[in-house]
Amino acid sequence: MENTPRYQIRAAHTGTTVTVYQAYSPRIGVPAARQGRFPASWKRERMTWVKPSFLWMMYRCGWGLKRDQEMVLAVEITRAGFEWALERACLSHYSPTVHADRRSWREQLRSAPARVQWDPERDLHLAPLAHRSLQLGLSGEAAGRYADEWIVSVTDVTPLAHRVHALVRTGEPEEAGRLLPREEPYPLDPGLLRHLC
Repeated sequence: MENTPRYQIRAAHTGTTVTVYQAYSPRIGVPAARQGRFPASWKRERMTWVKPSFLWMMYRCGWGLKRDQEMVLAVEITRAGFEWALERACLSHYSPTVHADRRSWREQLRSAPARVQWDPERDLHLAPLAHRSLQLGLSGEAAGRYADEWIVSVTDVTPLAHRVHALVRTGEPEEAGRLLPREEPYPLDPGLLRHLC
């Protein structure tokens, strides 16, 4: 892991899909997992954040124990949709190495249907690592495409989250690690991330 690039997308993926994670209350999570799509009560007008890292999702939702984040969903989406969002995304923060100035960054942020932020990746104890994990925010057109076009399957992985957490708590990190989803570097043209690193 010490040779992991600081900015790299790592995810469970196939030739056509990539898995991202979200956590919701059972009110959203149960029908989503049952029907393979989000229910009408899912607010598509709000920005929704998806995470390819299982452990970063565990950090965010407290292993599925935080209020309104009790259900952890693995959402398999098309790679075409994922890459569509990346191509049109803007960094959520200003970077002088990426943006001409703060004004142009704010204009991009206002018009972009997706945004990216890089947060420290997490280990099994949810401690921060030196390399970063991608968080992808979808709004407007991107949120609509995500809900209506990109989703291939929705799986409730809350039991997995609880099992891994239990093993970590009882001092069995090797066994816990064996249960983690296999996340590998996502095959992407490096140029596609140039405006996001």
